[in-house]
Amino acid sequence: MDTQQNTALTRALAEVPGPLPTRGVIHITFPHTDRFTVVGNHLAQHPDLSCTAVGLAVLIQSLPQGTEIGVKALAARCKEGEKRIAAALRELEAHGYLRRFRHRLPGQKVITRTVFCSRPTALLHPRPRPAAEARPRPTASAAVPVRKPARVHVPAPVPVAVPAPVPVPTAAPPAPKAPSAPPVLPPPPPVFERRVPPPTAPKAPRRPLPQPSDLTPELDRAATTFLSDLRRHAPQFTLSEDDVRRLVPGVAAWLERAARPDAIRRALTDDPPQPLRHPAKLLAHRLTELLPPTPPGVDDLAALAARPRVVVTPFQTCDDCDRAFRSPTPGHCRDCRETRAAYAQAAA
Repeated sequence: MDTQQNTALTRALAEVPGPLPTRGVIHITFPHTDRFTVVGNHLAQHPDLSCTAVGLAVLIQSLPQGTEIGVKALAARCKEGEKRIAAALRELEAHGYLRRFRHRLPGQKVITRTVFCSRPTALLHPRPRPAAEARPRPTASAAVPVRKPARVHVPAPVPVAVPAPVPVPTAAPPAPKAPSAPPVLPPPPPVFERRVPPPTAPKAPRRPLPQPSDLTPELDRAATTFLSDLRRHAPQFTLSEDDVRRLVPGVAAWLERAARPDAIRRALTDDPPQPLRHPAKLLAHRLTELLPPTPPGVDDLAALAARPRVVVTPFQTCDDCDRAFRSPTPGHCRDCRETRAAYAQAAA
């Protein structure tokens, strides 16, 4: 029988716009109308997060508000174990996607709240206030229009002689106050604190390569031979001639501090990253950061030997009762000595 062809897949591939790639993945995209979650490429393609952490972040982002996302609750949902889930949660917390903090309830009870942010970089910049909040509200002193009642014809009153009232001085009415502008409140502090510096943050200058106190011809020859022979023990550390000349002072500084060549080779080539793209840069970093201390001199060793030593009295075994006791010479313990003295006194 011939191989069964999937006509639905063939029809879907025919509807893909543009020419199909000759290698790699081919995307067949259907728009979602329900039960979907928007995930940013900064999370799906994060270079420093493991696949377990990315998948766990997508799962947490798809859960509704109030769902338990503790280690045990997630282990009940996933096939991964609790240790792997806990490590993935620590990765998300280190990169700002997850934040756990303590919150005190009104009844003096302290609980742990977990917050998940789908885009941590958005919390670094304050959000603009809406136009409705920025518009000043009318104050109580503002004038309110009042509708006047309609005029009614009233007959003129009969004039009556009334004494003229004495004018009483009154204070001038206070001038209406201008409506004050609403106070500008500072932006609220971000919920997440970024622990990883942004890519645009200034980087600390690199420490210079260690230099020997005196680069003698013997040290130069030994360091050059060591670096040239390094590829025989670790093929990925094949260096060019310029790299060897640049790294010679660092190796000479190690040799000057009485470091053995095999110890230097083990410290420089142990557990390199895979793939190793810049072996010379890795060697320069390890030569600088793992530089051993200067060995102590003769005077320092003499001062160390001249320190008073604590004399410890050794243990001895009693000849009568086999009890252990401290004494510089073997013999009997205190109780046996007292018993022997009592017997001798009674016999006398």
